[in-house]
Amino acid sequence: QVQLVESGGGLVQAGGSLRLSCAASGRTLGNYAMGWFRQVPGKEREFVSTINWSGGSTYYADSVKGRFTISGDIAKNTVYLQMNSLKPEDTAIYYCASGPVRSRFSVYRLETDYASWGQGTQVTVSS
Repeated sequence: QVQLVESGGGLVQAGGSLRLSCAASGRTLGNYAMGWFRQVPGKEREFVSTINWSGGSTYYADSVKGRFTISGDIAKNTVYLQMNSLKPEDTAIYYCASGPVRSRFSVYRLETDYASWGQGTQVTVSS
């Protein structure tokens, strides 16, 4: 089982930036996908971005494409989400998730693709 701990959330003004980190322990992530999801109270959790460690591919939700960048340091077992040009609608609890990949070419965008989840970190963007 992989344990995940997110950090880096906070309060920022619209147009600002934040970098979220997700540190993983318990297993090396070479054959895993790491994803970021977010959830606003009263709404379903939505996909934000993912990286397939095995193949190196990344994928973004349309709502964040061009503003957010997912990256990672496999030696540190850590994945990052750089969030630029933040908007009030980006306000949410952001969750990190991990799951074993079945193909180095696949993109994993569903919650059911992921077996382990962090506790979440709050991101608030003021207008």
